[in-house]
Amino acid sequence: MSDDSTLSHLDADGRARMVDVSGKSPSVRRAVASGRYRTRADVIALLRDDALPKADVLTTARLAGIGGAKRTSELIPLCHPLPLDAVTVDLELDIDSVVITATATTTGRTGVEMEALTAVAVAGLTLHDMVKAVDPAGVLGEIRLIEKTGGVRGPWSRDVAARPAAARANAGAKLAQSAPEHPAVRPRTAIVLVASTRAASGERPDETGPVIAAWLGEHGIAVDEVVVAPDAGVAEALQAALASAPAVILTTGGTGPSPSDRTPDAVAAEIDVELPGIAEAIRARGREAVPTAALSRGVAGIARGTVIVTLPGSRGGVRDGLAVLDELLPHLLEQLAGGDHDA
Repeated sequence: MSDDSTLSHLDADGRARMVDVSGKSPSVRRAVASGRYRTRADVIALLRDDALPKADVLTTARLAGIGGAKRTSELIPLCHPLPLDAVTVDLELDIDSVVITATATTTGRTGVEMEALTAVAVAGLTLHDMVKAVDPAGVLGEIRLIEKTGGVRGPWSRDVAARPAAARANAGAKLAQSAPEHPAVRPRTAIVLVASTRAASGERPDETGPVIAAWLGEHGIAVDEVVVAPDAGVAEALQAALASAPAVILTTGGTGPSPSDRTPDAVAAEIDVELPGIAEAIRARGREAVPTAALSRGVAGIARGTVIVTLPGSRGGVRDGLAVLDELLPHLLEQLAGGDHDA
């Protein structure tokens, strides 16, 4: 029997065991899972209007899914505890159902599929708990893994796996080769991404994006554009920015603990190399004047060769963050361009 068909959770005597992963090399692993909670169309209307007896239903389900992912190893006996880099749970209202999508990312020796699946299941169960007073007949189902990347077996996609053998082999090869196809980073270019639902809707002006763009220009870095995106659209805006391969992406806003603050999660899902020291330095500088700066979830790292740093959404937070980058960013860009390591 080949390795692919062997049940790794069974020992030679057929007894359940936890797999020893100590010999594996750590790598960035990502998994996407989905599910569907079916209910009545009138219940969907109540969800859309936040008019159910239990308020904040979607937010509660989203938070429950994230919490479930974090506790997967406590729920599934043979799962390894994993240090999760990011977990996102999205709920999309359909005509008579809620589509639940969870994405989990870790840097470790084993996959993160179960965490993504658990996030979907717990979010769906929470939905049922919140709506059962008006629709006890709701059904949670279709929970499945959509895709995964990382590890020695490489990427897997449900769409590819469902194709005939010849087409599957061709598509699998393309999927495995997708990472090297990213364009080369364009030196000394940048995109500024502003995460603000109110600024994106025109309710208030963007006061931080122009400040960051001016600072970059003063440091000889050309700004392609300042993108203002709603909090819910940060992940898509970030992916679009990465596709143009700038040397730097600086974000502002959406770094707090609020359920609507999604910037750190979107960035963590994309970065290949984390730079935690930068984020900690920004928090430390902010705490000197504002103790609540410790609540920032800002992150920094490198994605496809692009440096990404998340700055707070306030003018003071941006000022503090740029002061930190004033000392670090030129040296970092020099190192990524192949410079030496002399101080």
